[in-house]
Amino acid sequence: MLSITPAALLAMLVFSVVGFVAFRYGKKQMLWQPMVIGILLMVYPYFVEQTWLLYLIGIALCAGLYFFRD
Repeated sequence: MLSITPAALLAMLVFSVVGFVAFRYGKKQMLWQPMVIGILLMVYPYFVEQTWLLYLIGIALCAGLYFFRD
């Protein structure tokens, strides 16, 4: 059962907004890496239930945005 805590809701909101911005940036610059990572950031919160895992995956994907920039 999915229980949405304030911390989980914050993670969903923050990482989805970062994903949307990354997707828009990738689309504008025609770069596939930010677009793919942005889509992943927007979609993964729907499939992860644990709050700590939401933050772990979100931080890892944001780090991917940083390291895979061109």
